[in-house]
Formats: sequence, structure tokens, C-alpha cells
Amino acid sequence: MSSFEAIEAECLHQFGVAPRNRDCRGSFIKLTWFRDLKDRTVLTDDIQIQRYVKCHIMLLFGTILFGDKSGAAVHWKFLPLLRNFAGIIQYSWGSACLAHLNRSLCRATRVNCKEIDGPLTLLLTWAWIRLPFLAPIPGNPRVFPIANRWRNWNRENFAYRYHTLAHYRRLLDDLQEGHFVWQAYGIDFIEPDVVPLDIRQHSVVWSATVPLISFECIEWHSSDRFKRQFGLIQDVPTQERDLGTSHGEVLTGPKNQDWSNTHSFWIMQWTNRYSHVLADDLVPLHYPLEIYMHWYRGAFGAHLQISDLVFQEDPEGPPVHNQEEHQQEPPAPPPPPPPPLPPVPQEVQCGMEYVPQTHPSDYFTQSVPLHQEYWSGPQADAGEQASFSQLLGFMAPGPGYSHSGNVHDIPTDWDYCT
Repeated sequence: MSSFEAIEAECLHQFGVAPRNRDCRGSFIKLTWFRDLKDRTVLTDDIQIQRYVKCHIMLLFGTILFGDKSGAAVHWKFLPLLRNFAGIIQYSWGSACLAHLNRSLCRATRVNCKEIDGPLTLLLTWAWIRLPFLAPIPGNPRVFPIANRWRNWNRENFAYRYHTLAHYRRLLDDLQEGHFVWQAYGIDFIEPDVVPLDIRQHSVVWSATVPLISFECIEWHSSDRFKRQFGLIQDVPTQERDLGTSHGEVLTGPKNQDWSNTHSFWIMQWTNRYSHVLADDLVPLHYPLEIYMHWYRGAFGAHLQISDLVFQEDPEGPPVHNQEEHQQEPPAPPPPPPPPLPPVPQEVQCGMEYVPQTHPSDYFTQSVPLHQEYWSGPQADAGEQASFSQLLGFMAPGPGYSHSGNVHDIPTDWDYCT
């Protein structure tokens, strides 16, 4: 069965209609097809409501949670996970999302990489929460999800958009002890009742050092390298975990395989995540040990002053239209370079056809989905701005069933960013 035939069969089963060949690109379905289907759906019964919600979820996957660089399509591998509507809540969407982000950050470190994909809303709000001197002025501090503090930041912080890249490099170079918010969800920074109790009560698992799993993607949650965010003293970390060939898996070529068998070793560690939480004595003032700082400077000292990289990355200097102005001024140190030009959108990188297995348990480990809210993005229309957690409310199998489920999500404090 070809990739298109598999997509056609799956969509007919779940939506009653199938995309045409021009609505697909390899193993990807264009987001316009899901938007059109969502707009045409009339909410007359439970089946139509479920189809509407599934379209919305796929749009969230393609734009916010698991988007690629094109922002125009979503991989169809997620569709089998939506078959059991009441069971959607039982997958660990949070850990899968974080695995996708970590994989995107890993690829972005390559010399020839010019763009980054993945849940960048999550990355941006994490930086704004932890490095408040980089962030626009936030709104209501009691709003949840916390990322909604900056929901309309571009309206209220008009001057913020004119800061240059060199400006932020200098701020990071001038970073001092106390400028970084390590325990962003502690009582000193956020009122206890802002974060729902059903999330905070599982905080013991946030520090688990385990693999994060999403289909072919395996990434390591190295909580032992940032112990200070859990109120612990940071010592010299051990050798980083080698994921071997699992870290290089990509969805190209004939990959019609059972990922639960391929990744069984890593899935077992995730299943036993409560055995891998950090267990040290909490300290009220957790300044870094001198031995750690000595190790850190020795390992990364050459990369700590990022402002030195500005002219190495942009040797051409200021734009042409400013050259006359610079010629009229007295000699002075060369000005900082302009911000980089916006990247040129790329086509969806489909590679070779990929037909995933159709059993949902092959892909994600079971757990509770991340409490995320989809706040307006460039590919969104007005009908796509409902929160993911609100959508999950439709998925409860019966009265009294909590959307928090019986098992716990990704052990990390990224949960509160969106």
C-alpha cells in the first residue's frame, strides 16, 4: 500500500471523506484540507463533534506542537492515535512535544542549518519566563496557562520588536547570578493557586532523567544537568547519555515498523520514570559549587561571550542604504550588523514514502496529555484558537472523568509554558 492509499483509507475511516492527491505531499496532508473540512463540519451529533475536534487537533499538531519548517502540512502518522476518541487523553503528548523540540534544537546546531522548526512557542515562553529581562512586559500574572501572559505582547510592547540581535547578545553576556529564574513555579514567583493542583501534585516526577519518545524520535531528558531548577545543588554532571543509533532515526525510506519493539529498551525506562527522579537534599540557597563552576568554565568558557560572534556571522556590515550616513560620521567602531533577513519558506520535506503501523500503542507511551493552549499563530484562523485542554474536555468517556487522567505526563516544568 502506498503512502497516499494509506492516508486515503485512514481519513475515510475517521472523517468519512478523503483528501485528493493534490491535498497531500508524500506522507503529509496539507493543513488547508483540515481547515476546509473543519469549516464544513456541522455539529449535529457526537460523530460530527468528534470529527471537528480531530481536525482541530491535527491543525494544532501541524502548526504548534509538531510543525515542520513549512508550516503548511502535518504528517499523517498522528491520525491512528485519534481513532479511539476517548483514549486520546491517555497519550503523553507533553513528552512527545518536548522530544520534538529537543530534536529540532539538536538539528539547529548543525553548521549548515538555517532554520528551526518544532514547538517554538514553547521555547520562546520558556525563555521569557526564565529570563524576564529578555521578555516583553507580561499581562495578568494569574492567568493559566502561563504563556497567555504575553498573548497580546505585540500590541502592548510596540518598541520591543525593534530590539536587535546584538542587543540580546549583550544582555546574555551581562547575565549575573540571580538574573535567571531557576524555580519559575516556586511560591516566590507565582502564587500557588495559579497552577492547578492536579498538575502541581505530581511535581515529584518532574526531575526524572528518562528518554522522551515520539515515534522515531528519542531524546534524553537530562534533568541531572539543571538540578537548580528543582531546588538542588548542581554538581559536575556525569557523561551525557549516548542514545546510539536511536538518536539518528528519521522517517524516510521503508519505516513501516512497530516502534514499540524498536524502542522497547527506552520505553521500559520511561515506564519506570519514578525510579529515575533526582533524590538529593533540598537547599534554601542553591548557589553552584565552585568545583562545578571550574568544570563549566573549562568546558564552555570559549563560548560564553556570544557577542564576539556577531561579525563572524555577518561580515558584510551594515545595509547599503546606511552607507552614506556612516561615511559622514567621524571614524568610530563598526556598528552592530542588522538583524538577519526573514527566512525563505521552504516546501514540505517529505522524503521517501512512509507508511506507519496502524496500532496507536506502537507510537507514544501512555500518559496524560500536556495542558497546552493554542494561542494565535501565523497559520491560525479565528476558529482555531480554542485551548487544547478545553478540547480534551470533549474526550472524557463519562461523567466525573477528570481530564488529568490516572497517569502522569512528562516529568519536566515545561508543562506550564503553554
